[in-house]
Amino acid sequence: MVHPSAPPWRLVHQCVAHWAQQRPQALALCSEGEQLSFAQLHQRVQAAAQALVQARAAHTVLLPLQAGVVESLVQFVAVLASGRCAALGDSAWPLAMEQSVRAALDALPAYVAQQPDLAPFYIGFTSGSSGRPKGFRRHHRSWVESFVATQDTFPQVLQGPVLAPGRMGHSLFLFAALLGLWTGQGTLVQERFSAEQTWAQLQQHPGCTLVAVPSQLMLLMQLAARKGWAPLTQPRLVLISGARWMREHTPRLRQLLPQARVVEFYGASEASYIAWMEVDPQAHPQVVGQPFGQVELRIGDAPDAPQPPGSVGRIWMRSPMLFMDYVHAHDGSAAQRVGDWLTVHDMGWLDAHGRLHLCGRASRMLVTQGKNLFPEEVEVRLLQHPAIAQASVHGQADGLRGQRVHAVLLGAGDLPAPSALAAWCQAALEPYKTPRRWWRWTGTWPQTHSGKTDHAALQAAVAQALQGQVPAQLRPWGV
Repeated sequence: MVHPSAPPWRLVHQCVAHWAQQRPQALALCSEGEQLSFAQLHQRVQAAAQALVQARAAHTVLLPLQAGVVESLVQFVAVLASGRCAALGDSAWPLAMEQSVRAALDALPAYVAQQPDLAPFYIGFTSGSSGRPKGFRRHHRSWVESFVATQDTFPQVLQGPVLAPGRMGHSLFLFAALLGLWTGQGTLVQERFSAEQTWAQLQQHPGCTLVAVPSQLMLLMQLAARKGWAPLTQPRLVLISGARWMREHTPRLRQLLPQARVVEFYGASEASYIAWMEVDPQAHPQVVGQPFGQVELRIGDAPDAPQPPGSVGRIWMRSPMLFMDYVHAHDGSAAQRVGDWLTVHDMGWLDAHGRLHLCGRASRMLVTQGKNLFPEEVEVRLLQHPAIAQASVHGQADGLRGQRVHAVLLGAGDLPAPSALAAWCQAALEPYKTPRRWWRWTGTWPQTHSGKTDHAALQAAVAQALQGQVPAQLRPWGV
């Protein structure tokens, strides 16, 4: 059942028609080169939806995102308004990959939902460990519940437009873009992320909510420091997700945006919101906060056998915001269901106050000296060092230790000596978690299509180097 505080509409796209009637001249969408009111957006959506119906388009429409961001959003909402499901591809996909995805979508049977809000409206794609796009399907109710959870938990979102300065192929920014339409406050977008444009948009729109990944905020703070910009009082809310926020930068962010409530949240493409917390530089490095109001959490090998507080195990969640299913090739990183419960194979623990602590992904856990080690914990510590821009930690087979801990680093300047790096780790972590081998990456940092570190590529590069074939971008550090 939809939350009692939800608006009267039950489908994601119906907000556009509602606000076109209630606030026709209000800002709906705005980019660097185009601006639409709700009345204009509604008119374009209806025309595009009618064209789809007349063309007898497939029940799932793949949008490759080759148009501008405003037009892409118009087309996305139009697909929904026509009663279809929109799949958002990636313009960077090779032709063979796009053809594979399209064939999988064409083979999908028509979905008959018991209720309209349980019908699929969106298919997004993430990269699995194989690098192949993994399609996840969402129904209307899951995102309606997510929008309502945003308003209930962060009422500041109703004070102004939502700034979503990322690619619509990233579900975080698509959600943010639709959130601004949902609230009726409008959405600000960018064709390509620009810290300077972000600053200008925040200045021009009082009460704005900024949804960002940590790297975007870092670029914004660096530019503001370089240009000597005065603090901005207009923004009211900053929502951070997509990667771990380096909390030592929180004082700088608060100084730059002194009137904004700053929140980091943990979520997943398959689960929407999971847990959240106000940013706190003094918080435990692994804590990601309390579960959202409609989210239940359990820790253990299975949801029906939960472990006591403080025990590390698989994170299971139950909420009305969970995804439907996968619709394209996926690998062992796929989420798993047991009844109403879901896990995305992240490992963590609950403290005595019910706050969730995130250790890392089960597939990345390694065993060294007979103990479990989550590379994410070591990476967080390394990234706190001012001389390190990127870090990837993993294990290589070792006859004595089981796995030997290696670290690949991209310097923000001159890297410290390995002894200094080891001391930096041991000041906050147990000795067995300290990397034993250090590598420096000299090229462009490998990333997945979603902009996250490609740990598999880096691990393969180290394995290749250990076999005597050192990749050009990789250099032993301190050897």
